[in-house]
Formats: sequence, structure tokens, C-alpha cells
Amino acid sequence: MGSYVSTTAAQQREMLQDAGYKDFDDMFSCIPADVKLNGKPAVPDGLSEMEASAKMKSLAARNTVFRRIFRGAGAYNHYIPEIVRQVTTKEEFVTAYTPYQAEISQGVLQSVFEYQTMICELTGMDVSNASVYDGATAAAESIFMCTGPSRKRVLVSGAVNPRVSAVMKTYCHGRGITLETIPCRNGETDIEALAGMTDDSVACVYIQQPNYYGILEDAEAAGEIAHKNGALFVTGCNPIALALIQSPAEYGADIVTAEGQPLGMPLSFGGPYLGIMAAKQELVRKLPGRIVGQTVDSDGKRGFVLTLQTREQHIRREKAGSNICTNEALCALTALVYLSAMGPEGLKRAAVLSTSKAHYFQNKLAEVGFTPVYDRPFFNEFVTTCPCSAGTLMSVLALHGILGGLPLPDGNILWCTTEKNTKADIDETVRLAGGITA
Repeated sequence: MGSYVSTTAAQQREMLQDAGYKDFDDMFSCIPADVKLNGKPAVPDGLSEMEASAKMKSLAARNTVFRRIFRGAGAYNHYIPEIVRQVTTKEEFVTAYTPYQAEISQGVLQSVFEYQTMICELTGMDVSNASVYDGATAAAESIFMCTGPSRKRVLVSGAVNPRVSAVMKTYCHGRGITLETIPCRNGETDIEALAGMTDDSVACVYIQQPNYYGILEDAEAAGEIAHKNGALFVTGCNPIALALIQSPAEYGADIVTAEGQPLGMPLSFGGPYLGIMAAKQELVRKLPGRIVGQTVDSDGKRGFVLTLQTREQHIRREKAGSNICTNEALCALTALVYLSAMGPEGLKRAAVLSTSKAHYFQNKLAEVGFTPVYDRPFFNEFVTTCPCSAGTLMSVLALHGILGGLPLPDGNILWCTTEKNTKADIDETVRLAGGITA
């Protein structure tokens, strides 16, 4: 990385004069005085390196670091093999930018191509893009792949992560699209209600599989209703669960979106994460962002290129499918390295451990009064009642370095396990929870 050399005071005066200004105040005279900062900001004096290090350590010590986590709801504490960090922190990857010039960007282009290939293998879809910002953005962007002049209604399950559906609503508001919520029954999408809401004005039906409450939806039935009325079927997935459960292609999805964070990305206070998007071949030109393709050069050697770039920076604005002007290439590389390191069997093992521990955890919690709310098949998340104050429960667990499940608005608790949760951790959490209700 090159050093930044600032301009001198003399150079600044020269530039101001050439631009026709006496000084900086003259240059910014168009700005009202009442919005300007009068005087210098109250910034303290600088610290030495030793003092700054001590200060930062003091601030960091105020953080609560949970060593045992039983919360998911969109971000998951999976084990990340060390090779993931070793590869993705190499300078050539960390500093790589958009591969505009294919002839000098073959390494980055190949990594994106391999990522797209693995996402297609995982989802069963034909094509994948080079990723978008996060899972919620991917879900929202998928709406625009489906809507048209005569189809302006979007049906979204009420069992979708509320943070995802909130982003979808924001996107729809800006485009004049009507988003309607499909009612839930017993914690899952009400298929009968969906059938009654669907007609030829519906652009797409969106469900989450597994859903926000961890339940495995009747995705095939939802897809059949959507297709019967000419609408597209879109699903939001947990990529780890795809190693174990039916793939979106198998239950008829047209578009698949997912939060890629479980694929090798740490929780990191909420980001950066990865928006996965994949679709059937006939929708390839509607995928936002970029798609990397494989080809051969004039000598017959394999090469990689940016095949499709459906964004306003490359094509006419009115033809653009999205105004997203970047991609999550480093996060996509992280997912690629993670999937390569885990392999099919490793990914399946992580999924099996996550769900088996969740079922053990649910049974043990029931023994101390935390009754399961939904008697439905689930992956690694489940909802229980909370026979005590949720705030008290979370505080007691936090004192022992445990982040408990997510308190829901109805007073229940959404719990989660991954392969990182040991039996000893689960038993200790149950013991502490049972001690509150005893």
C-alpha cells in the first residue's frame, strides 16, 4: 500500500487561487452559517503508541465476550477452519478490486467462478452471481427479478426473519410494489391462506427454509401454488442446512437467496456478511451484479471473464437490473475456501451435529420447564416457552459467559445450536436455566 502524502499549505493556497477563491471560508461561503462548525472540534490531544495501546485495551476490556453461544436468528457461530483465514488474509486477495481487466485479473475471476460453481452445487440451481451485500439484500433484490407491469404483488411468509422482510418492504416501497404477508399457523407458513392469496397479479412467493423459528416448511406445496398461478417461487436458505435437507432445486425453487455468513465468516458484530443469489438458467439475465464465466483464449487455453454485468455502471441505466455497484468478492472467497476445506462430508457433519445437538438441547430444556412451542420438524433452531423473566434468564447466563437464546416479542425464546456447542455447555446452560425456575 502506498503512503498518502498530503498537500502543503502553499499548495492549498495555490489551488484556491486558481479556483478563484481567497481562502477556504470563501470557497464554502454558499453553506449557511448556522450549519457550520464554529471553532475547532473538541478533539483531545494525540497519544503515544504505548498510551494508545493501553487505552484501546482498556476500552476492549469493557466488552462482554461470550464463549458459549446459543443464539442464531440469522447469524451463526460455526467453527471456521484456520486455513480460511490463512488464505483470505493474503495481500493479493485482501487488496483485490473489481476485475475489470480480465487479462490481468485471472486469479480473482477464477476464485469468483469457483465460488459460483459451489453455490450452484449446494443449491441445485443453474447459475449464481458474484454475490451481493448480505442475505437480506439478496432477498430484496430477488423481488425485482420477478415483478413486471402486470405483476406487482409479492407474497412473503410471516415466518421469515423479520429483519429480512423489513429490508424487502423498504425495497418494495421505492418501486411501488405491494408486499403482503402470508399468515402463519403453528409457527409455519399457512399453505391454505397462501392458496387463497395467490392469483395472476402475484409476481413471486417467498418463504424461508428452515424458517425463522427453525421449522422445516412444506416448500413443495408453496412452490406448487406459486407456479400454478404463474408466479415465481423464491426461497431463503441456511447454507449449512443444505448439506442435509432437500435442496431448493428439488422442491421447485426458481430463485434461491441465502445469508452466506455461516460459510466461514465470523459473527464480527454483524458484518461484513455475504448475500448469496442463485437461479434457474432462464433467469440468468435478471440476476443483479456480475457473473463470471469460463472460456478459452485464442490459443485454446482456459480463461475467465465477466460474462454478465447487469448493473448501471456497465449498461444503460434504464436497462440495469440493480444499482448495486460492488460485490462481496472477499466474503465470497471466504465461503469458497470454507466449502473447499470442509468438503461435502465435512459440511454434512457440521449440519448433523448442529441439528442433533439442537434436539438434545430441546429435550433437556423441556425437563426444567422450557416447553417446546411448536411440535414440528426443525433443523438447529427451536422455540420454547420461558417460565421466568427472559431478562433475568439472559442476565444469569451472561454472568457465566453464555449468550442465551433470542427473546421473542411474545415472551418465548428462540434457541440455536451449532457443532461448536458441546454437551457440557448444553447441560450447564440447562442447569442454570432450571435453577431460575426452581
